[in-house]
Amino acid sequence: MKRIIFMGTPAYGATILEKLAKSEFELIAVFTQPDRPVGRKAELKPSSVKEKVHKLHLTCPIFQPDTLKTADTFNTIKSLNPDFIVVAAYGQILPENILRICPCINLHASILPQFRGASPIQEAVLAGLEQGGVTAMRMGVGLDDGDILAFSVCDTKDKFACELFETFAEMAGELALKVLREFDSISPCPQPHVLATKCGKVKKERGLFSVEENSGLVMAKFRALTPWPGLFFADKTKLLDIALSTKNGRAGEILDITKDGFVLALKSGSILVKSLQEPGKKPLAARDYINGKRLKVGDLWQTDSEN
Repeated sequence: MKRIIFMGTPAYGATILEKLAKSEFELIAVFTQPDRPVGRKAELKPSSVKEKVHKLHLTCPIFQPDTLKTADTFNTIKSLNPDFIVVAAYGQILPENILRICPCINLHASILPQFRGASPIQEAVLAGLEQGGVTAMRMGVGLDDGDILAFSVCDTKDKFACELFETFAEMAGELALKVLREFDSISPCPQPHVLATKCGKVKKERGLFSVEENSGLVMAKFRALTPWPGLFFADKTKLLDIALSTKNGRAGEILDITKDGFVLALKSGSILVKSLQEPGKKPLAARDYINGKRLKVGDLWQTDSEN
């Protein structure tokens, strides 16, 4: 029976962990990021992977080092004598000495070499790609640049990033099992590095919305950045539910008010705003918001912080 160390942190990793735990492989240890303070009370919260270990009542040890670069961590991993280390959105780069212990397999949420880095799913949605998927690669010392072992592809057109996180996690779990079972017969394929693109962590300011954008880009941002950081005006009013509209007008003009919400013109095209939320207030149906602000068709939306 092959001995597996799993390294992962968010829900994407938790799904993959569960598939490994329910397989024929022996899960001998789990590495995940340290518990982090959340909320106003800064209460420590475990990662999704750690929560999954407890939920499944797994008996393997959980390790939460601040860094993998210490001699103690290296010695711990080496002493476990793993056959494979499986990595999925762990949040730390594996140092070279750990990579030499055994084959390290990463499940990356893009078709490499596209979107190497921390936010491949959001970037794929922002780019409007109609197909995407997951790559299993043999890890090297660089960022997501190792040899490809296998990949799975699916339709991504008009999908929300939050949907794709779940879809890709399921795909990645199945792909991990396939690669582990067939590892000895797989011929790794070097990535075409000249085609590589990179992406960093999503920052909150990516969600800033302006009526001077085109409707296609706005919808892509909404699908990519929901639920976090979301789409919001400069005054922090957040768009909770929107849809594409076919109407046209001056950027910022309210073109129509219906039972479903109001149509807001952009620089190119328009969107139907269905619900929104002002900072510090409860979510509102867009129609109720419009009535409360006494706005009417033909009025221009105020998007600055003085609104």
